[in-house]
Amino acid sequence: MRLRAGNGAPAPARYRGNPHMLRMQSETLSGTVSLAPQTGNFRFEVFLFFVWVPPFGGERNCIMKIIDHDGKIVESTFEEELGRNSLRHTASHILAQAVKRLYPETKLAIGPSIKDGFYYDFDRETPFSEDDLAAIEAEMKKIIKENLKLERYTLPRGEAIAFMEEKGEPYKVELIRDLPEDAELSFFRQGEFTDLCAGPHVTYTSAVKAVKLTSVAGAYWRGNEKNKMLVRIYGTAFSKKEDLEQYLERIEEAKKRDHRKLGRELGLFTIMDEGPGFPFFLPKGMILKNTLIDYWREIHTREGYMEISTPMMLSKTLWETSGHWDHYKDNIYTTTIDEETFCIKPMNCPGGMLVYKMEPRSYRELPMKVGELGLVHRHEKSGALHGLMRVRCFTQDDAHIFMTEEQIPEQIKGVVRLIDEVYGLFGFKYHVELSTMPEDHLGSLEDWEMATNGLRSALDEMKLPYVINEGDGAFYGPKIDFHLEDSLGRTWQCGTIQLDFQLPMRFEAEYMAADGQKRRPIMIHRVVFGSIERFIGILTEHYAGKFPTWLSPVQVKVITITDRANEYAEKVTSALKEKKIRAELDDRSESANYKIRAAQLEKIPYMLVLGDKEIEAGTVSVRTRDGKVMGNMKLDEFADTVAEEIRARKS
Repeated sequence: MRLRAGNGAPAPARYRGNPHMLRMQSETLSGTVSLAPQTGNFRFEVFLFFVWVPPFGGERNCIMKIIDHDGKIVESTFEEELGRNSLRHTASHILAQAVKRLYPETKLAIGPSIKDGFYYDFDRETPFSEDDLAAIEAEMKKIIKENLKLERYTLPRGEAIAFMEEKGEPYKVELIRDLPEDAELSFFRQGEFTDLCAGPHVTYTSAVKAVKLTSVAGAYWRGNEKNKMLVRIYGTAFSKKEDLEQYLERIEEAKKRDHRKLGRELGLFTIMDEGPGFPFFLPKGMILKNTLIDYWREIHTREGYMEISTPMMLSKTLWETSGHWDHYKDNIYTTTIDEETFCIKPMNCPGGMLVYKMEPRSYRELPMKVGELGLVHRHEKSGALHGLMRVRCFTQDDAHIFMTEEQIPEQIKGVVRLIDEVYGLFGFKYHVELSTMPEDHLGSLEDWEMATNGLRSALDEMKLPYVINEGDGAFYGPKIDFHLEDSLGRTWQCGTIQLDFQLPMRFEAEYMAADGQKRRPIMIHRVVFGSIERFIGILTEHYAGKFPTWLSPVQVKVITITDRANEYAEKVTSALKEKKIRAELDDRSESANYKIRAAQLEKIPYMLVLGDKEIEAGTVSVRTRDGKVMGNMKLDEFADTVAEEIRARKS
């Protein structure tokens, strides 16, 4: 008996030999009888026709055929990265084909798959707007129904140029001209449409079961501000309509949670035209920021870190010594003082290195843990700016650990435990990536191998799962990145641990070892929040503005029902403040319901509603921002409960 798929093909290798991965969906067996001519005997072959059903009643994962970069046909599911990227890359070609059908004069640029979908850049005399998306999307669905086969073929560079010149596609010609003379270029054809592309793609357009165009934006050709502004159409695609519907629901929820919108509504921060990329923190935003910083200081003091502060501007020579000038100068703001160039610091580490070098160090002082909440500035392109998530000025919760080689594993494990504690407090799950040596790097391969093995060993000892992110390390060393997951399932890279042999060497940092010999310390760069500003943006969206009580800028709103309650309300508010509870009084001449609704919109955790009954009984009527009525309580009882909630930092 030979196991076969329903189309007669062998069962995919990843499902063979696993009894839990295959379940019969039909009681019918299909068979053939054939005469074996060499023996005259009958041979009976039974072919079992099955469908793939995940264990425990999960949904069926459809196997898609993929044309890879080499033109080979491979199999993948949408749940796998290859399948997902191939389907969405194909959707970008379907988008380009639809545009060319509807607007033939449009010039094509590039159209890759991206994390949550795809995009394509176009050049059109009249740029596309949101109003055009419906017609384009309708044409895309026609192309999908046509079930066009995708075919890959190659052309030499010269023929490829001639082909694209004939089609009137100058952006494609430019891309090809940048390639070597002997390059052979691949093209993908579907019906009347052909595009320059390396792949991969699904084999038929009908594999794209669900597609949605989501937005229109401007984008400079090749990301260069000096080039022409093109119009970029974003979209997403899935192998199942249900997945698209769920995705769109998440997008709508994300819009409601947008930290830029909530930042304005809750009075946290703003960004003004006079300072693009430079956030203004408002009074309530400063309370939130300082509360996070107080927590940071508390846990770092407990872990033996010493806090320092280094200057915001330092001589260009320092950044040349550190290597940042050669590798990062396009992102560094500069100014001239007394005919000398100074850099506004884009990171804190060179300043921390100078502090270490101020005096001779002994092995007895190591590990030396130095923390800094340093304000840094980086030149980000205007198009990349996004609320608090991408700014030009932010506070980095840096710390640098100077240590011996033998201390590497234990110090890394200590930082991992600290990061785990912090993310757990906010209810974040996370995954870990180990990023290795990039092409543009400092130092020898031996140093990089030693540093990478140090990080890998620490992760292995802690039995912490991780994936390798090849070539994405910092220019001075490998790193461990922590990608946290918020309440909507989105991931954000925040915490990082970077192991650095290079900076101590470039600064000639030393310590006196136990044997009386001078040795070079090893340095860990690490952040927990990453950027305080960005972390606030993430928290705002994670909690939808409903911060835990300990973080909330206003923790209790005291609301009067009548003016007769004003005096009592003032006493209640003062009593709460004496217990370090952040309370505000709303004694406006408005209805109680109006003021309760206003407090709910401000997302204040607790409301105390006071009227004649509460005055007479000496109590407070307690409500939560979610509409729960907790009833009447003694003020001291309520205050003690909230104070304990704040002390314990309950999320």
